[in-house]
Amino acid sequence: MRTLTASDAAKAVVRRNNEEVQSKGNFAVFEELFADDFVDHTTQPGTTPDKAGVRKLYKYMREAFPDFHSEIHWQLTDGDRVITYKTYYGTHDGSFLGIARRIAKFISNRLT
Repeated sequence: MRTLTASDAAKAVVRRNNEEVQSKGNFAVFEELFADDFVDHTTQPGTTPDKAGVRKLYKYMREAFPDFHSEIHWQLTDGDRVITYKTYYGTHDGSFLGIARRIAKFISNRLT
């Protein structure tokens, strides 16, 4: 039986966030994954660099892009640090970070 390494565990958390929270809007999982003292180093306009700010951003995303989902292509780790290359997909169907509703499909490649 293989022992789960710190790197494997970290990748699993990031993957679960992408699949369950961002793509499906499961905020019970968000509460489970994000520590109360979480610090966001990529804060977006209108949000704060903490757990509440990320929750707000994800809710904005789910409202503006109701079919939002991500596809993870690969992940690299260094201990508990994870880099994820992924593609975001969705339909812009509501205001998002000051950008008015467009009813347009979008695809965005990300390295986070």
